Amino acid sequence: MLNIAVFVSGRGSNFRTVFEKVPKEKINFCAVVSDRIDALAVKFAAENNIPVYFVSNTAKDGFVSYDFLIELFNKKFVNIVLLAGFLKKIPDFFIDAFENKIINIHPALLPEYGGKGMYGLNVHKAVFESSEKFSGATVHFVDKIYDHGKIIAQRKVDISDAKSAEEIAEEVLKIEHELLPFVVEKFADNKIVCENNGVVILD
Repeated sequence: MLNIAVFVSGRGSNFRTVFEKVPKEKINFCAVVSDRIDALAVKFAAENNIPVYFVSNTAKDGFVSYDFLIELFNKKFVNIVLLAGFLKKIPDFFIDAFENKIINIHPALLPEYGGKGMYGLNVHKAVFESSEKFSGATVHFVDKIYDHGKIIAQRKVDISDAKSAEEIAEEVLKIEHELLPFVVEKFADNKIVCENNGVVILD
């Protein structure tokens, strides 16, 4: 069984989709972590009896540190840390502690339209203003540079008829909700292999 910790900042639609689509016998949600107490994903986690933690880089009442999370995740034997709409940069020492275990979903076809500030509607506005015919979603490993880690999988969607960034966002989100559960289940089945500076997904 794949033990997962999920980081969220907002409604957590990708987290919910993984929860709903991946067979329950394959995954176990050990923790949901957020930087925001009012994140809708936190409510969903609580409703499903998943432990919730709030994290901050600075000491705040009711919040834990990344050092605390490292210790906690090791105790819980976390296999994958999933960033599902988490808007804060993960500290380098945390990335070192879980090398090739942190994955992120990005709402564009990396390496295009990635980097600092490229999240949410910002990405789709940039894509729309560039008159792209296609966009999509990327799941990648997280390293110490924004949206830079090895690409695990991508899916493309035709946006040639989109009239706004918001329309692109709707189409890309549908692709995200297909791609992320697929990748998580592949991890659960031990069918994702890192080799030769790349990633191979086995059938």
